[in-house]
Amino acid sequence: MTHNPRLSTLRERLQRRAFLSTSAGGIGTVVLGALADQGNSAVPLLARTHHLAKAKRVICLFQSGGPAQCDLFDPKPDLEKERGKALPDSVRDSQRITTMTSRQGALLTWPTLFRFRRHGESGIAVSELMPRLSRVVDDLCVIRSMHTEAINHDPAITFFQTGFQLAGRPSIGSWVSYGLGALNQDLPSYVVLTSQGGSGSQPLYSRLWGAGFLPTEHAGVKFRNTGAPVFYLANPPGIDGGLRRDMLDDLGKLNRQRQAVVGDPEIAARIAQYEMAFRMQSSVPDLADISSETAETLKLYGPDVNRPGTFARNCLLARRLAERDVRFIQLFHMGWDHHSKISENLPKLCRSSDQATAGLLIDLKCRGLLEDTLVVWGGEFGRTIYAQANGKNAGRDHHPYCFTTLLAGAGVKAGHVHGATDDYCYNIVEDPVHVHDLNATILHLLGIDHERLTYKYQGRDYRLTDVHGDLVRAILN
Repeated sequence: MTHNPRLSTLRERLQRRAFLSTSAGGIGTVVLGALADQGNSAVPLLARTHHLAKAKRVICLFQSGGPAQCDLFDPKPDLEKERGKALPDSVRDSQRITTMTSRQGALLTWPTLFRFRRHGESGIAVSELMPRLSRVVDDLCVIRSMHTEAINHDPAITFFQTGFQLAGRPSIGSWVSYGLGALNQDLPSYVVLTSQGGSGSQPLYSRLWGAGFLPTEHAGVKFRNTGAPVFYLANPPGIDGGLRRDMLDDLGKLNRQRQAVVGDPEIAARIAQYEMAFRMQSSVPDLADISSETAETLKLYGPDVNRPGTFARNCLLARRLAERDVRFIQLFHMGWDHHSKISENLPKLCRSSDQATAGLLIDLKCRGLLEDTLVVWGGEFGRTIYAQANGKNAGRDHHPYCFTTLLAGAGVKAGHVHGATDDYCYNIVEDPVHVHDLNATILHLLGIDHERLTYKYQGRDYRLTDVHGDLVRAILN
């Protein structure tokens, strides 16, 4: 079907709406064609969700490295009497351990050094390391029974992002962009921000927010931490907006002629990205300029909000992106890989994350945005209850068998704890939630049936959750 941008009658418009509402694979192509035909005129994407959506957008606060659930959100006060004793063989059984753990001797139980207290009307226990987040605990849904498949960082992060441990598949934000399209035609539907929270951070690769085999316009756009958020926002000397517009129009004509010959959908994607880049020249500088924010708002996020590239500044930008209806906003906060000196390094990292996270939730709630924004906080896995090293140098190893993820906002129960772990914070004993289950639930809240959002590639229908995933209905309102 060739889209005619000059549809004039109501009947024709309704027919087009019906076509787009019932088409699955062709929506993106039609809209890209419309963008190509209309130059810089934005065309809203008309897509029908599988069911009523509770969330319009997602903010994912990914804590890269693996926060220690036993030190932050999963208290085990009775474990103190086991300090220094060997972890019973019956607890670990035949579970896989990392090569780092396999080189050490006995696995000695090491309960947390930090106090937990109950907060709010819900009485949810939170570590003293998260005092600001404790104040908004009644807005949180705490999943203590998360588990995953990978035991090392890169495959675990890749798995969380794409549903597969090997690189090459689309990220969750790309699936959301592909399924729902953009609400704001002047900004990407999927935006990524990164921040450094501590030393010894695991590297992040652009494939983690890549589109994989989906059309490339659905890849996440990473904003830089220094200088202009995106390269080439400003026109070069001697080039003004009018000349740039004329250049893009001529380039678009050439690309459309080539597309008519070879039929490559990536040419349409390229046209759309050129147009997006043109519109971002005005939309991104406005987004990044926080001078209009009140002193009261800035105070919510903490003093680091004044420094570009910090987690606090990125949280504020996440709220500004949410206001502008960006579909999927993902913040990667690095530095949670605490194999040593956790008593020193974990408090530092919590200070860089705690106030900004709480401030974001408060800010969203005050503006009425939390009602249709889903906020997700968590990492790729948790940490062990046994120690690595000794004394002040002690840390915790990777632990995929149980960890904690926090949710807040659209469609999830507030002031609620889901799932439970055993007495050693090592295995799940109640209501396990797999990464596929979490991703299925995120899509569900956006109005997407995870089993029906598919893309045919190399003769197979692929989806984010592969052939797995169950809704976590117990956490839904």
